[in-house]
Amino acid sequence: MRITDYELYEVPPRWLFLRVETSDGRVGWGEPVVEGRAHTVRAAVEELMDTYLLGEDPTPIEDHWQTMYRGGFYRGGPVLMSAIAGIDQALWDLKGKQFGAPVYELLGGRARERVRVYQWVGGDRPAGVAEAAREKVSEGFTALKMNATAELRRIDSPAAVEAARERLAAVRDAVGPTVDVGVDFHGRVSKSMARRLTAALEPHEPMFVEEPVLPEHNDVLPQIAAETTIPVATGERMYSRWDFKEVFESGAVDVIQPDLSHAGGITEVKKIVSMAEAYDVAMAPHCPLGPIALAACVQVDACSPNVLIQEQSLDIHYNESSDVLDYLVDPSVFAFEDGFVRLPDDPGLGIQIDEAHVAELAGEVNWHNPVWRHEDGSVAEW
Repeated sequence: MRITDYELYEVPPRWLFLRVETSDGRVGWGEPVVEGRAHTVRAAVEELMDTYLLGEDPTPIEDHWQTMYRGGFYRGGPVLMSAIAGIDQALWDLKGKQFGAPVYELLGGRARERVRVYQWVGGDRPAGVAEAAREKVSEGFTALKMNATAELRRIDSPAAVEAARERLAAVRDAVGPTVDVGVDFHGRVSKSMARRLTAALEPHEPMFVEEPVLPEHNDVLPQIAAETTIPVATGERMYSRWDFKEVFESGAVDVIQPDLSHAGGITEVKKIVSMAEAYDVAMAPHCPLGPIALAACVQVDACSPNVLIQEQSLDIHYNESSDVLDYLVDPSVFAFEDGFVRLPDDPGLGIQIDEAHVAELAGEVNWHNPVWRHEDGSVAEW
C-alpha cells in the first residue's frame, strides 16, 4: 500500500480539509488549518506531502511524523505544526481503516464510555449570555464556555471588571451550581487585568479561566495561579510537547488545551496528554473547528484517562455559512446526549465525509481574524 494522491479543500466557514488516497483505494481525512491562514497552511501541506509522503507506505506514522518535523531545520510554530497535524490525522484515519478499528483502539483502547462536551455561548464580545446559557442547558448540556470580555486596556476601569463579573453572575444565576461554566480570557488581557478579573470572578466558581495571559507570558502563570482558587487553563497556542514542558514544570496550570489541528495531530497530542497525566494536569482539547478535527479529538479523548471535557463548535458564532454536521454523511455520530458524545465504533476517525458536499462548497476561504482597536486607535488583542 502506497500513498498515491491527495487533495485539499478550503470550505466554509473557515476550514481546510485534506483527503489522502492510497493504492488500495482507501481514503483518509485530516483537517490542517490555522484559522485565518488557510492559504498559508495549504502551501505547507503541499510541500510536506510532495517531499515526504507521496509514494510512501502510510502505516509507519511515527516515522512520518519525525521526518516531517525533523526533516526541516526550522521547525515548530502554528503553520508547520498545523500542516503536520492534518497529515497525521489522515494517516491515522487510514491506519484505522486498514485494521478495521477506531483509532483509540490502536492507541491502547478506551478509558471511558463517552466524552463530556461543552457548548459556547455569548459570542466574541459576550452578550446575552444568561439567555443563551438557559437555552443550551435546556438542550442537555451540562457545561458551557463564554468569553470573559471584549477588548480591555492594559489597565482598565473598575466598570470593565464589574461588567465581566456581572455576566458570569448572570449565567450562574440562570443555570445554577450544577452546570460548569468555563471563562475564556482569550489572551486579551494584561497580567494586571488577569489578576483583577480572576479575583472578581472567583466567587462565581468558573470551571476554569482559559488563557488568562498570552502564551508568550506563560512565565507569569504561577503568580496568577497563586492568587486564585480557579483552575487555570491554557494551551491552544502551544504546538508541541516542548512548548508544554515549562508550564508543566511551573505547576501553575490545571488544564491544558492543545488543539489536534495545531499541535502536531493525534501522534503529538497523545504524547502531550500523557505528559500532563504525570503532572496531575487535566486536558480539554481546543476545537472551534470542523468535523475532522473534532473526530480526531474524540479519538484521543477516548483513550486518555486525564481528559476533562471536549470543546466542540456546533452553533458557535463563527459558523455562519456552514456548520460541523453539514459535511458528514451520518451526522448522528456527533449526537450529544446529556452533555456527552458517544465513542464512535467505525474504523479510523469514525466519521464519513460527504465528499460531494465538500467538493460542491470548496473554494477560497477568506475568513480572517477581526482586527480590534482601542479607543485611542492602537491595536487591541482579539
